[in-house]
Amino acid sequence: MRRTMIAGLIAVVVAASACGTSGMSGDGELAGQTVDVVGTWSGEEQVRFEKVLDAFENKTGAEVRYTGAGDELPTVVQTRVSGGTPPSVALVSQPGFAAQLAKSGAIKPVHDKVEEAVAANYAPIWKKLGSFDSKLYGVYFKIANKSTVWYNTKAFESVTPSPEQPATWDRFLSISRSLADAGVPAVSIAGADGWTLTDWFENIYLRTADLDSYDKLAKHELPWTDPTVKAALHELAKLFGDQKLIAGGSSGALQTEFAKSVTDVFGEPGKAAMVFEGDFVSGVISSSTKAVIGRDAGFFPFPSVKGSAPAVVAGGDMAVQFKDDEATRQFMQFLSSPESGQVWAAQGGFLSANKGISTQSYPDDVTRALVQSVLDAGDNVRFDLSDLTPAAFGGSKGTGMWKALQDFLADPSKIDETMSRLESSAVKAYAP
Repeated sequence: MRRTMIAGLIAVVVAASACGTSGMSGDGELAGQTVDVVGTWSGEEQVRFEKVLDAFENKTGAEVRYTGAGDELPTVVQTRVSGGTPPSVALVSQPGFAAQLAKSGAIKPVHDKVEEAVAANYAPIWKKLGSFDSKLYGVYFKIANKSTVWYNTKAFESVTPSPEQPATWDRFLSISRSLADAGVPAVSIAGADGWTLTDWFENIYLRTADLDSYDKLAKHELPWTDPTVKAALHELAKLFGDQKLIAGGSSGALQTEFAKSVTDVFGEPGKAAMVFEGDFVSGVISSSTKAVIGRDAGFFPFPSVKGSAPAVVAGGDMAVQFKDDEATRQFMQFLSSPESGQVWAAQGGFLSANKGISTQSYPDDVTRALVQSVLDAGDNVRFDLSDLTPAAFGGSKGTGMWKALQDFLADPSKIDETMSRLESSAVKAYAP
């Protein structure tokens, strides 16, 4: 079957692959109907997603047209909505944008069968994250686990047994000091990319404040001068303020971009023992270094702080529907089913919060462990806080959280000043 796929205005023909899907209509029932899908994925991710679309096509007889919009997805979607030609479905990575679409009436609440599938296959937090005004609008198809610390096994073996994977923040700092004393900076920090610093803060905050405070801070129902923010910055300063633990010190970190922070740990020669970021670190390791994941590179969940329960900061792509025809409803039902995720899971480069997908569907032990961390966290998962805030505050270079936390990395003693800057920026960004 031929599918027209638009990505950079290039049409390609993709081969079909079959995959059974329980609860879907019989073969060919949707023949002649089209589902128009917009997502961010390109390159290898796009190829893998196309296999998911192939499975739906072969099951139903529908045709799926995919548009890869990259980081411009919100603009592409808004333009199409304004022009009266919305897609059938978009996979949105910013909950705030999805909420905006729901508020304007551009997207539809999901069908009852989709809601039933979400209730059966996901922890309740994922239904909450996809809901607006008490109605479920979205299905989280692909997620990111942003609570992982990746380490060079050879560097770790020099100072820890087996090697030890620290379960607590205090032990993490202790091992970091041992590494530094052995002549290896503990952590490469990508301070040139302000978004990585927001992830550092969010992981600490999720473990030092309660879940309700995290939710309130994201909505600016708590000020950034709140004592919970101070407590989190105080813990973060234990790392950021110890120059010998950071590759290149604070000044070097502020000149290090994300990809380089990974190659500094796993390239030759290695310049640090660890790097913090999401599961997507593995992609940089595989594509840009000779390190083998599972042998030269491992990961451990972000450590507990002062006895906090397992928790995960997550990102993700949520499917929302603009149309309410039968083909679109069945496609949304398909994305909420374990079968759709299994198609991508088997190819690698994919995590899902859908607990109906057997962990054995994932291709290796590392990926299975990454997924299990999310499943084990249950309702202690929270979406990336900066993605929940206005872009001017949580997602813009040179301003808001990015700039305030870069300044904090430069001088972690200025906790009160950092809080004041964050609050001042938030007040402006959240203003009506």
